[in-house]
Amino acid sequence: MSIPKPKRYRFIRVMGSGQTYINLLYLLAAFPLGVFYFVFLVSGLSAGFSLLIIWVGIPILLLMGGGWWVLASFERYMAIHLLKEDVPALARSSSKGLDLWSRFKAYFTNPVTWQSLVYLFVKFPLGIATFVILATLIALTLALLAMPFTYPFVAEFQVAIFFNPGLPTWHIDSMNDALLCSLIGLILWPVTLHVTNGLAWVHAKFAKLMLSMNPNEWLAAIVEA
Repeated sequence: MSIPKPKRYRFIRVMGSGQTYINLLYLLAAFPLGVFYFVFLVSGLSAGFSLLIIWVGIPILLLMGGGWWVLASFERYMAIHLLKEDVPALARSSSKGLDLWSRFKAYFTNPVTWQSLVYLFVKFPLGIATFVILATLIALTLALLAMPFTYPFVAEFQVAIFFNPGLPTWHIDSMNDALLCSLIGLILWPVTLHVTNGLAWVHAKFAKLMLSMNPNEWLAAIVEA
């Protein structure tokens, strides 16, 4: 029987967890992926709707419908294999025995089709927010850790919340001050990794919510609400 590790070490154990760094890579990739999804969807849907008057927009919209399903499937794959989240298969309405028009109708009336579209659009602002939080924490941590090597070139370190100039200014002009900064950076790094795991949890649960609910569950949720 394995002996559970004391909870008091949980704060620093995160630094040795491989899953934490996989989560970090996933979250950093969420920003460029979100930008790509947004540009792809806005460009394709805009072109499709604007060309509906000459019927060219119909095949464009049909291709877009299949395209965002593929992207949603890719997101589900990453949530399963990178975030280790149990995301059931994307539900499809049964189309066996239906003609081509009926299959199109079944696909575009399937609530999961539109859930996946909403997910891809929300991925854009969610990816931006995640990237800003992590980039700020990582940059601050690295700056503090490197202070013993950079403090001669740093005139002052502004201790300000929300960039409030009224807060005190810390002048780093000695090695002792620089080492204190490094100590703060060492403490901040596991905090950053815990924030990373928290954000990864949000992404994983959001993917599970939006990419796995089948039509019956969707309708039941609406009726109960």
